[in-house]
Amino acid sequence: MANQTPIFWTIIKYILAIFITYAGVQHFLNPDFFVKVIPPFLMDFAMPIVYISGVIEIVIGLLMFTNKYQRIGALSFMWLMLFFLPLHIWDVFAENPFTGNQSNALVRLAMQFVLIGLPWKLKNLYSNN
Repeated sequence: MANQTPIFWTIIKYILAIFITYAGVQHFLNPDFFVKVIPPFLMDFAMPIVYISGVIEIVIGLLMFTNKYQRIGALSFMWLMLFFLPLHIWDVFAENPFTGNQSNALVRLAMQFVLIGLPWKLKNLYSNN
């Protein structure tokens, strides 16, 4: 029974894997929703950004579903959420936040830190796999 991951963290891993895979698929089913998140200075590249980030999210989710590549998936999830962090900070200060209002944007920003911390913990749990 060496190196068994507690069931709580296994459940968290699958929740995060489902979450990011679902979000990635949504980039293709509803790309206009995600275009709203893109800052104005990147708007010329909006659709490629939406589709590329969707592919990245799907791949990360699939990696997290595996035992062999779950650490890479968790680490990639964490880095992607760090990469997206400035977008959520931008939204907090936007005149018309993507999330609807500043309160929602603040909640979303706080959630971003959770979505950075949980994969960090998972990455550490899977460091020996």
